[in-house]
Parts: sequence; C-alpha cells; structure tokens
Amino acid sequence: MMFDESVFSKNEALKAIKERRSVRTFTKDDVTDEEISVLLHAANQAPSAHNQQAWRFIVLQGDKKSELAQLVTTRSAELPRPAAALLRMGAKSIISAPVVIAVANTGDLIRHGTELFKVEKDMAHDFFRTMEIQSSAAAVQNILLAAVSLGLGTVWLGILYLIKDDVLRFLGEPEGEFMAVVPVGRPSRIGSGPKKHPLDMKVRMLS
Repeated sequence: MMFDESVFSKNEALKAIKERRSVRTFTKDDVTDEEISVLLHAANQAPSAHNQQAWRFIVLQGDKKSELAQLVTTRSAELPRPAAALLRMGAKSIISAPVVIAVANTGDLIRHGTELFKVEKDMAHDFFRTMEIQSSAAAVQNILLAAVSLGLGTVWLGILYLIKDDVLRFLGEPEGEFMAVVPVGRPSRIGSGPKKHPLDMKVRMLS
C-alpha cells in the first residue's frame, strides 16, 4: 500500500496525530483557563453512542491534584512491584503537571439502554458498558490531540484503572467504568516517541 508521509505535514489534524507523544514531566508554567476550556470543549465534541455523552470531566488543580497524587502513591505500596512502580510514576506525572483532567463514565447509557433493549439483561449491560467505554475513550483522544494543537503535553495514565474505585470515590463519582486520568502541561521535553510496528503487520484487506 503506497503512502506519502508528507501528507502529515500538510494537514493540521494529521500533523497533531503524528506529533502526539506521551509527556510525563512538565515545566512549572501554568495552563490557562482558556486552554483548559478548549480541551474540555474538544472532548465534548467526541462521538458517543446514541449521542448520550455518558461522560463527566473533572478538572483538578492545586491541593486537590496533590491529594490525588498522594492517594496514588499510598495505594501503590499495596500492589506488586511492577504495578507499584508504574503507579508511582503516574503520581510523579500528576505532581509535575499544573492541571489534571479526569474522565469518568456516568453509567447513564448502561442504565437506560439495559431497560430499553429487549434482550437478556446481562448481554444488554455488557453491550452498553462497552459503548460507554468506547465513547469516553474517543473523548480522551480528543483531549490528547487538542493539547498537541495548543503546544501542550499530556499522558493517559491507564495504570490508574487498577485503583479505579479509589479514584472514583476521591473524585466524588459513582462506581462505574473509570476511563482516564490525564495530566496536562507544557512539556519539559518531548521525546521521539516509540517506533511503531509496520502497518502491513496490522492490516488485513478483504474484498
């Protein structure tokens, strides 16, 4: 399959996709309220199942952000070494960033959909649970890409899913499918990014 790499430099959306990196350390410079608002509006523009937008965005700064980092550090001590190390790394990113955006599923689609669909209840629950996760994941990706366009760095701390119930309680959100904690700031440095597998290893063409 022929492909011209220069297309990534000619199109702003594709450029943001190519330039996105996971940034774990940040400068001390603030993220402005306007920039936070842009990220949240971008997130809210994501596609969602049945347009239910079954997500909530929680912005943490100052003391509340520090308390989240402390929670992550404390809980890391109770987990095996590999997970504990990744959680402590996540806590350092939370501390380093001037702002953190957390994304949580509300469960609204699960509740309403399970009632409406006339199929076996467990099947319907799993179906709508998956749709909520897919929708919120799209919202998170919008945050990551919008941040690149503003010259900001982000990292999706997926490891916090291991302590999702603790994080949800801390955020004041009901138990559910916790999606993401995303530190946001101005990168202290930007790496080259990991080498991607050749596309022909990941694509099957059917006709």
